[in-house]
Amino acid sequence: MKIEISRRTRNELLKRNELGFIVDHQSNGTPSRIRVREKLADMLNADIERVYVKPLKTKTGSTIAIGEANIYDSAEQAKYVEPKYIILRNAPKSEEEKKE
Repeated sequence: MKIEISRRTRNELLKRNELGFIVDHQSNGTPSRIRVREKLADMLNADIERVYVKPLKTKTGSTIAIGEANIYDSAEQAKYVEPKYIILRNAPKSEEEKKE
């Protein structure tokens, strides 16, 4: 999996960087939000609690996914601004959810 950042803007009001990115996943299916979140955090030297992946979509028949992410200045700011459903989508699954 290779990630290329295509757009980067700063939102001072919400204290975050807003990214647009392209994921090239040649030999596998669309990667999970968790994997993309971890890879973005590593690429940008950011704490994973500050990174939130919003949409991540692969066009039918393609091996390229397009997504957006927000990287906040602090984890507290992220929890204050991001909607609860986005926080839940970016959280790792618990052991009970994995069994189902």
